[in-house]
Amino acid sequence: MVTFSQRLTNLRESQNLSKAETARRLEIPVSTYSNYEYGNREPDFETLNRIAKHYHVTVDYLLGNDAPKTDPHPYDLADDEPLTYHGVELPDNLRTYYKSVADAYVKQHHKGDDNDG
Repeated sequence: MVTFSQRLTNLRESQNLSKAETARRLEIPVSTYSNYEYGNREPDFETLNRIAKHYHVTVDYLLGNDAPKTDPHPYDLADDEPLTYHGVELPDNLRTYYKSVADAYVKQHHKGDDNDG
């Protein structure tokens, strides 16, 4: 069975990310993240959930079970998660612009949805 540390390393490398960049995105010290990959430490539940969300996988998958990946693009502009394109974080003004476009689309195409039921 694949270990947590192996799975973590494989996921990070598949995204061509450094340990430092991954730790920055997870808002944890680089030494902590490195110790997860080396198998010297295990994350708490909250951090484990953040890691799973970051890599778009289930906690089960991180823990070595062969569960399929979750949707790799679950972005919701209403969330506060960073909006990215090819791994590059986009600025907040683009999020605001895209949100206004999405709001207009939803308003135009789902006018009567609230009154249908």
